[in-house]
Amino acid sequence: MIITDTHTHLYSEAFDEDRKETIQKAINLGVERFFIPAIDSTYTERMLALEKNFPGHMFLMTGLHPTHVKENFGEELAHVEEMLGKHTYYAIGEIGIDLYWEKKYLNEQQLAFRTQIQLAKKNKLPIVIHCRDAFDEVFEILEEEKGDDLRGIFHCFTGTLEQAKKAIGYNLKLGIGGVVTFKNGKIDTFLNEIDLNHIVLETDSPYLAPTPYRGKRNESAYIINVLEKLADIHGVSNEQIALETTKNSKEVFGI
Repeated sequence: MIITDTHTHLYSEAFDEDRKETIQKAINLGVERFFIPAIDSTYTERMLALEKNFPGHMFLMTGLHPTHVKENFGEELAHVEEMLGKHTYYAIGEIGIDLYWEKKYLNEQQLAFRTQIQLAKKNKLPIVIHCRDAFDEVFEILEEEKGDDLRGIFHCFTGTLEQAKKAIGYNLKLGIGGVVTFKNGKIDTFLNEIDLNHIVLETDSPYLAPTPYRGKRNESAYIINVLEKLADIHGVSNEQIALETTKNSKEVFGI
């Protein structure tokens, strides 16, 4: 079975000591497709090197992460647009709004989010959304930008059933990762009400490791724990989860 990790930061410094081994471990378990979200321009070269070193497995995104929206966000957005003209990317992400760490740059985050959605539409690309403590703010902009040309993934979905349905209504898949295995994660209580054609798998490694690795460095191999939990919730085989979620990822990213 082919498994797709739709969100993994494999270029992160957390993998500098054992990147090759970590990726091979995941590939050996059937995780053959890795979609790589951007953070800011300082990671561009690392991302390009990752793609070069693991051909056929790594699929890059470009974008400005909301927690990295600062005074220089205009320069960063210009870099995103520049890279779109130089290289093949499969999504604009991760983009969105994060009010967990600070609210100082909310206006800038909103402008960066809206601008990057429009850039994705212009380039006929999906978006990958980061949302933390900001559902209302994210949905407000999605409502303004909704349409047939808006599509993508609501990464690390941790909302309610109502919010899940709202996200799906904007033509977004739900990115389900380690949180589904947490005792207090809550999304496991209603995911059986969400059809599998609205779900993709992700790890967000090196962050948000699933149980029983919670609190440790996450890696793409641990997507197996997410897959097994989702199979249990939906009452289907692991193979069906892998098949459905990989199909969904191909629908989003076009590859």
